[in-house]
Amino acid sequence: MSNFIFQVLLWTFALYGLVEIIKYIIYVIAYSNLKSDGIYLIIAVKNKEDKIEGYLRSILYRTLNGKQKNIKDIIVTDLGSEDKTLQIVNNLKKDFGCIKVSNWNECKETLDNISNI
Repeated sequence: MSNFIFQVLLWTFALYGLVEIIKYIIYVIAYSNLKSDGIYLIIAVKNKEDKIEGYLRSILYRTLNGKQKNIKDIIVTDLGSEDKTLQIVNNLKKDFGCIKVSNWNECKETLDNISNI
């Protein structure tokens, strides 16, 4: 009898887990504004005007030359820079459509929407 109860509990938990996984997949597909066909690179920056352009250009070079084919968008999240970091990123954004700029609150909200069911 105890074996039967154990089996019932085991199958109940397994089915519950399967239902939760399916709900999570449906939620991510339905409510996420990110495409599932690639990698989104999120870069958090603060006061890096001397390094950000070179770093982004090196990523763009690898992406545009086919070495990193899966990168769809580069999301640069500003953490409150007080120098010209944001201005440099916005200038690069004009030239390259795959660069997106956001602040930390927008980025956190997007990630929370993806990770919460």
